[in-house]
Amino acid sequence: MRHFCASQLYGNGLDLLAIQEVLGHFLIATTMMRYIHVQQTRVEDAWVAGMERAAKRLEGLVR
Repeated sequence: MRHFCASQLYGNGLDLLAIQEVLGHFLIATTMMRYIHVQQTRVEDAWVAGMERAAKRLEGLVR
């Protein structure tokens, strides 16, 4: 149940430090590696968003 709740909190936008505190973990690595299960679509969406931000930043540099 803790794994599900942690993943749902993360998926709904709660940051990792807040989830770490809710779960009572001393190390953020415990929260990240054992409790947060990220759906593949979230990884892909984050990649696309990052590429779009990078392209916007480069627009002003290219003539």
